[in-house]
Amino acid sequence: MYPSDYRYTQEHEWIKISGDIGTIGITDYAQHELGDVVFVELPAVGAKIVAGKSFGTVESVKAVSELYAPVSGEVTEVNSALAKAPESVNSDPHVAGWLIKVKLANPAEASSLMDTAAYQAFVSEKGTAA
Repeated sequence: MYPSDYRYTQEHEWIKISGDIGTIGITDYAQHELGDVVFVELPAVGAKIVAGKSFGTVESVKAVSELYAPVSGEVTEVNSALAKAPESVNSDPHVAGWLIKVKLANPAEASSLMDTAAYQAFVSEKGTAA
């Protein structure tokens, strides 16, 4: 369920790194907890994000939740398809439901994030099967 080449945060964001670009989204666990996503607020291309700080919000029928950056960097691309189809975050959180792409300020930051096995253990401890 959780791609093995991604890294994960305790706030349930994921990042897939390819060279010096990281693609960021929320995990299947997060979308399940949120319920039906109806709107996503994301930063503009060129915006700087900082690891551990909020970079946007995701609004579901249940609540509005902050999105937290797994790494620092500059936004190079925003998933514009989410403006018309925010439900992609629910139906395909690890592929079509990606949120932003960033040029990494410090690629080593990702090494402190959880790998797939650690993330699955983390969500299992929360009482929800991974």
